[in-house]
Amino acid sequence: MTAVLFVVTGSDHWTLADGTLHPTGYWAEELATPHRLLREAGFDVTVATPGGVAPTVDAVSLAAESTGGKEQADAIAAYLASVRADLENPVKLEEVDLDAYAAVLYPGGHGPMEDLAVDAASGRLLTAALDSGKPLAVLCHAPAALLAARREDGGWPFAGYRMTGFTNAEESMAGFADKATWLLQDRLVELGADFHGAAPFTAHVVADRNLYTGQNPASSEQLARNIIDILNRG
Repeated sequence: MTAVLFVVTGSDHWTLADGTLHPTGYWAEELATPHRLLREAGFDVTVATPGGVAPTVDAVSLAAESTGGKEQADAIAAYLASVRADLENPVKLEEVDLDAYAAVLYPGGHGPMEDLAVDAASGRLLTAALDSGKPLAVLCHAPAALLAARREDGGWPFAGYRMTGFTNAEESMAGFADKATWLLQDRLVELGADFHGAAPFTAHVVADRNLYTGQNPASSEQLARNIIDILNRG
């Protein structure tokens, strides 16, 4: 069975500009929707986190107002419960063998801004995945993980790539822009990304070579289906 690697934040908090900790974790829809669609399409999914810690779900992401209603929130929660064993026993990111996987996907949440943005092992994996030509999918806040990628000469491997991610406008609308020490869109642009944002909270996926980025939680399904189509084409 073809395997896909999900690299999930191991952080359960996000440090705000005033030094206080805000509870966070992975965003439920962004993990559950691609995970479910890939498994339904016949792919095996492996979850990895830094140090192999069990990832924390952002509780806000399971609220009805965050998912489009109670029915959808309940369905996401039920799916996460059905794969609890995998989530509670992830593999160690540092020990991942990229050759074992046909594609790599990073779901979002503010968590990646706290840990994956500075995780050297993740940075090496992202660089290797990019250079391998395998589909590399990064969603919402997870492009923060791209910040840790470096080549041997110190260059950023994603410079010049067209991409998207959670935008400054979305961060403002969510009420976090003034509380953040930095914003994802700003950091990506500073490093040389060709950033393209769509209207806030609308589904938006950008593809550039083998890099696929989704702007927000609403992009989860489209991003997953793009990866499925690519893998099915072989």
